[in-house]
Amino acid sequence: MKVTPTSIPDVLVIEPKVFGDSRGFFLESFNQKAFDDAIGQHLDFVQDNHSRSSKGVLRGLHYQIQQPQGKLVRVARGAAFDVAVDIRKSSPTFGQWVGVELSEDNHKQLWVPVGFAHAFLVLSASADFMYKTTDYYAPVHERAIAWNDPVLNIQWPDVGGSPALSAKDSAAAAFQSAEVFS
Repeated sequence: MKVTPTSIPDVLVIEPKVFGDSRGFFLESFNQKAFDDAIGQHLDFVQDNHSRSSKGVLRGLHYQIQQPQGKLVRVARGAAFDVAVDIRKSSPTFGQWVGVELSEDNHKQLWVPVGFAHAFLVLSASADFMYKTTDYYAPVHERAIAWNDPVLNIQWPDVGGSPALSAKDSAAAAFQSAEVFS
C-alpha cells in the first residue's frame, strides 16, 4: 500500500494495491500489520460502519469529546469529498483542515486520527461510505461543528445547491465555541 501524508501530517491518505483484469479487481482494504506500520503504532478497530447517502448529503463535522474515535474511511461505491479538521488545541495545525476525494475509482482511504472532526459530502448520485473506528459510538459524547464555519473556511465542492443536512448538523456549534481537545 502507498501512504501519503497530507498537509496535516497525522492525517494520511492510504492507497491499497489494486489488482485488476478483464474480470474486475481485487484489493486488500485493510491489513492490521501494514496499517500499524503506516501510522507507527498499533490501534485496534472495534466498530465498522456503512452509510449510504444521496448526492449533496453532507454528514459532519462530527467527533466524540470522550471515547474519541480514530477513523479509517473509504468510499466503496460512488464518490465523496472527505474532510478532517484538527481540533487539538495544543497542535500546530489546530483549526486547519484537509480534504480528499474518496471514490470507488481511486480506492483511496483516509486515516483520521483521534482529535479531529470529520465530515463528508457526497459528490455522486449516491455513495456507500465505509469507516472503521477505534472506539464505540457514544451519542452522549458526540459533538458537531458547523460545516460552513467561516473561521474554518472549508472549500467544499459545488454540488449544485446547498447540502442536505440532518437536524443535528444544521444546529452544529461554531468552531470558536465548540468543545475541543487540549
